[in-house]
Amino acid sequence: MNQLVETIQRAVLEALPRPEQAGRSELGQYAGMLREYPRRGGKMLRGRLVILTARAYGDDTAALPAAAAIELFQNWVLIHDDIEDDSEERRGQPALHRLYPMPLALNAGDGLHAVMWRVLVEAGARRKILQEFANLIETTASGQHLDLSWTLEGRFDLSAADYLEMVERKAAYYTGVAPLRLGALSAGTLPHPAFSGAGLELGTAFQIIDDVLNLEGDHDAYGKEIAGDLWEGKRTLILIDYLSKAGAADRKRAEEILRKPRERKTAEEVAWLHERILASGAVRRARRLAEEKAAAALAELENVFAGLPDQEAATAATRLLRALVEREK
Repeated sequence: MNQLVETIQRAVLEALPRPEQAGRSELGQYAGMLREYPRRGGKMLRGRLVILTARAYGDDTAALPAAAAIELFQNWVLIHDDIEDDSEERRGQPALHRLYPMPLALNAGDGLHAVMWRVLVEAGARRKILQEFANLIETTASGQHLDLSWTLEGRFDLSAADYLEMVERKAAYYTGVAPLRLGALSAGTLPHPAFSGAGLELGTAFQIIDDVLNLEGDHDAYGKEIAGDLWEGKRTLILIDYLSKAGAADRKRAEEILRKPRERKTAEEVAWLHERILASGAVRRARRLAEEKAAAALAELENVFAGLPDQEAATAATRLLRALVEREK
C-alpha cells in the first residue's frame, strides 16, 4: 500500500512546476507554494480508493490521473479551508497562510485548482469523470458555505440534522462517494447505486470521527491543532449536542467564547470549554453515532465489492474503507 501512496504522490508532484525551473525568484516561490501541501504527504486515502475501486472492477489503467486529480482537489481545498477558518496547522506544520501572506496562499490554492483540471484534460478523462469532478466541487462548496455562514452569523439554533446536511455536502461526498464513483468510471463502468447512499453515510462517519479526534486525539497522529474546532468556532455535532444539554450559565459562557474571533479568545477560555465538552459525554455519543453509520455503510459496500472481478483489489478497497472510520488517537 505504501507503493500506491508513493505512486499517487509522485504523479501529483510531477504535475506541478519546480522552483529550480521557474526562472524568476517570485515564480520559484510560487512553485514552492504549490508543492508545499502535496510535499507534506498524507495518506492519499481518496486517491488510493479511486485506484483500488477501478482495479476491483478489473481495469485501473486510466485511474491514476483521476487519483492524482482528487488529491490535487484535496490540497487546494485545504489551502482555502485553512484561510477561511484561520487555521494554525495542516499535516503537523504551519498552514500555508501562516508561512506566506494570505493573498499569496489563496492564489496558490487557485493554481492547484487549475493543475487539477489540466491533469484530467491531458489524460483525456471521460466526460463523466469531468462531470463528477464538477459535481464534487459544487457539492463541497455548498457545504462549506453552510459551515462558514453559521460561524459568521453567530448561529447556535442548529440541530443534529443541520450538521448532518452540512457534512454530507462539505466532506462526506468527496470522501466517501466521489472516490468510489471515480474508480468505477475510470474502469469504464457505471458506479453502483450503493456508492452514493452508503458512501455518503461512510463519509459522514469519517467527518464525525475527525471532529472527535479534534477534541481527544493525539496531536502528532492527528496532524492538526487539538481543539482547533473550538478556536475556530466550528458548529460540530459534538458542540451542538453539548450546548443542547448544558445548563443555562455554562451555555451562555460557551456561546460568548465561541462568538469571539480567534484572536480574541484566550487559551484559558478554550481550555474551559474543551474540558466541559469532554466531561459532557458529547464526544462519546458522537463516536457511537459514527460507528453505527459506518457499520451499516460498510456492510453494504463490502457486499458490492464481494461481487467484483478482482477480489484482491476488492479486499484492499474494503480494508481502506474501514480505515476511514477506524482511526484512533
